[in-house]
Amino acid sequence: MTPAVKNERRRLVLRKLADAGERGRKDSDFVAQYTPELLELVRAGLATARREIRRTRGRLFEVTCVRITDEGCRAVKERRKP
Repeated sequence: MTPAVKNERRRLVLRKLADAGERGRKDSDFVAQYTPELLELVRAGLATARREIRRTRGRLFEVTCVRITDEGCRAVKERRKP
């Protein structure tokens, strides 16, 4: 993957996290599809990832919740300026 494409995917993931707001993203498909980009964003301090335990229909499930940080929000806003 070229650096330009890699950067585009990181920006896309960051925008998706920004759109999710404070709730963040918990869907496993999102985490699986963008794992390398999410790891880079977490390491750069633009996102956080946290393990959460959820109860559904009496069963416990482990999910990963990924949220954008304030620094990540600033990065998205700076990118959107004309």
